Amino acid sequence: MFIEVRQIQKSFGQGDSRIEVLHGIDLNIEKGEFCVLLGPSGSGKSTLLNILGGIDSADSGSICINGERMADMNEKRLTAYRRRHLGYIFQMYNLIPNLTVRENIEVGAYLSQDALDVDELLHTLGLHEHQRKLPNQLSGGQQQRTAIGRAIVKNPDILLCDEPTGALDYQTSKEILKLIETVNQKYGNTVIMVTHNDAIRLMADRVVRLRDGRIRSDEPNTHKLSAEELEW
Repeated sequence: MFIEVRQIQKSFGQGDSRIEVLHGIDLNIEKGEFCVLLGPSGSGKSTLLNILGGIDSADSGSICINGERMADMNEKRLTAYRRRHLGYIFQMYNLIPNLTVRENIEVGAYLSQDALDVDELLHTLGLHEHQRKLPNQLSGGQQQRTAIGRAIVKNPDILLCDEPTGALDYQTSKEILKLIETVNQKYGNTVIMVTHNDAIRLMADRVVRLRDGRIRSDEPNTHKLSAEELEW
C-alpha cells in the first residue's frame, strides 16, 4: 500500500477549549489513485490533508508513505521529503506577484531532481501563450493553472489539493478539474483532493466521506465519470 494512515488523532486548544478534530482516522490509498475527501466544513478533511502533507502534525497515530514512516523523519528530512515528493494546490493561488507565469512554474522545478519539461507542461496547462504575463494579468482560472503547474512540475508522487476550485466559477472549475484529471492520467501522480462539492466524487477512484472528524464511508467509485461529464 502506498499511503497507510493509522489511528490519526488531532485536537486544537487546551483545557475547556480543547476541540477534538480527528478521531482515530484509518485510511489506505494506492499509488496513482485519485482520492476525494468529501465532507462539510468542520469535518476535519483539511486538517487530515495538512497532516498528510507534513504541514501539521498529529497528536497520535502514524502515517506511512511508500514504506517510510513520517514520524521517523527529523525536520530536515521532512522538509526534503515535502520538497521532493509532495505538490500542493490550494484554493488561494499564492503566486509570486513579480514573477511571470513561466518563472512561477520554474520555482517549483528548482526544488526537484526529476522536474518535468516546463515547455511541455505549459502546453498541457494551456498557458504557453501566457507564459510572459504576470499574475495580475491573468484570470482566476489562469492563475490556478499556474499554481497547478508550479505544484506538478516537481513531478511529485502525491498531489494534495485543498478545494482547488472553491474560488472559481462553474465552467472554470470544470476546466481545472479536467486539468487535474489529465495530470493524474498522464504523469501517474497520486491525487488527494479535499472538497465539499458532492459532484466531484464522481471523477474519483476512491471516495472517503468525513463527518465530525470520523470516516463515515470509504468506498471505490465503480462508475467513474470524466471531469467533462460532471454537473452540479
